[in-house]
Amino acid sequence: MTLDPRTPVLVGAGQFIQRPENLDDALEAIDCMAEVLERAADDAGARTLLGDATAIRVVRGAWPYPDPGRLLAERFGANSAVTGLTTNGGNSPQSLVNRTAVDIVGGVHDVVLIVGAETIWTRRRIRREGGAYHYTDQGDGAPDEILGVDVAMSSDIESERGFEAPVNFYPTFDSAVRARRGESIDEHRDRVSALWHRFNEVAVRNPFAWNRTPMTAAEIREPSAANRMVGFPYTKAMNSNWDLDQAAGLIMCSASAAERHRVPRDRWVFPLGGTDGRDTDLVSHRWDLSESPAIRIAGRRAFELAGIGPDEIAHVDLYSCFPSAVQIGASELGLGEDRQLTVTGGLTFAGGPLNNYVTHSIATMAGLLRADAGSVGLCSANGGYVTKHAFGLYSTEPPEAGFRHENSQDAIDAQPRRELAADYTGPVTIEAYTVMHGRDGPERALFACLLTDGRRQWADTTDPALMEAVMSTEHIGVAAEVTPEFALEVS
Repeated sequence: MTLDPRTPVLVGAGQFIQRPENLDDALEAIDCMAEVLERAADDAGARTLLGDATAIRVVRGAWPYPDPGRLLAERFGANSAVTGLTTNGGNSPQSLVNRTAVDIVGGVHDVVLIVGAETIWTRRRIRREGGAYHYTDQGDGAPDEILGVDVAMSSDIESERGFEAPVNFYPTFDSAVRARRGESIDEHRDRVSALWHRFNEVAVRNPFAWNRTPMTAAEIREPSAANRMVGFPYTKAMNSNWDLDQAAGLIMCSASAAERHRVPRDRWVFPLGGTDGRDTDLVSHRWDLSESPAIRIAGRRAFELAGIGPDEIAHVDLYSCFPSAVQIGASELGLGEDRQLTVTGGLTFAGGPLNNYVTHSIATMAGLLRADAGSVGLCSANGGYVTKHAFGLYSTEPPEAGFRHENSQDAIDAQPRRELAADYTGPVTIEAYTVMHGRDGPERALFACLLTDGRRQWADTTDPALMEAVMSTEHIGVAAEVTPEFALEVS
């Protein structure tokens, strides 16, 4: 087929990890970004791509640079590059690829650098030793573009009732998955531990994974001194790990630019199609905590745009901050859990560098597709609490109809929602729950509850007997009472 010169193509990918014995040898985040972009250019066989960049798009991280893209542009001599910085969200890298592909097709940009980095591990250890972590001082400034949409992740009511962080929401979602599947608590823990064991096996083989220590399913499942329970049923080994130093970068360009920079054809990976969409900003309004209309609608629409069915996908990386995200994603996309659902090892083992994990998954996917020419890979991305989503399909063969993208928000917004009964007290049915643990054991059980009229209420308890009971006996569907203090009581 004749290739349109505006066809977007990923030509370079680079990854980097550091854990130096001497902390003085550690690179700061902006230097890690430069390092992986240079690696990406070398991967493409064309360092000239860096200076020719028309846009540099950075995934927001835990660092203070106001416009890191400009620092990189100055370093590479790409003085006319438009700089961009994302909002927060793990969907950002795939959303950047989608937007960049659209911009390349439309002639807005020709060569685009996408990059992110975190140095949280180094910063923490320097401060633990009483030192100060030094960043390049960029002064005042702002990027040319803010990319993405910030949304409120938790309401005041959710936070007051204990639902204020991923470690609270995701295990609660998993209890809803358990109930939907009709599993016992032990059956569910066994299955989820086996799923995460398969992720661990991939991380052990991944040279850019942060934690490559083998773990059996039993070691993942059972609490221990090194693997304490966090939010039942999740041990530490089932939680995203962001105590790390990692960076990843991508170079995308038009087919004509790839030819102009003499990038070998066997380095080209084509985005086939992509979609974006988000579930309700607040979990309070989700219809079913075991489902995601946004993944179902936007994810399956990505398949349609690319002309690919789920059974035709050879390589998959589902966003994997916690097991519930993978299970919900696989179910909504029609992918069986018996197949491998990660190419990196996931955010527990490969590492979860805040918003930048999916840059690593896309970089890893590019290498796999080059080694398996003609096959198709899927990368999914998730920000918030199964909130913001992006999907991308890739192959070394170009899309016959050209790259296609869609924001599926209108169809997602048409799905049913629940209302929050924030001030309600009285009879409810338990919908989902988790038990948060400290280092010495259970501290607080958190509950999502439904009223007879379908509205949702949040409640909690610190009663030791009830906390133990809900971890040993299924309490979803059990009648309960929300007290005037918004505590849950079960008779």
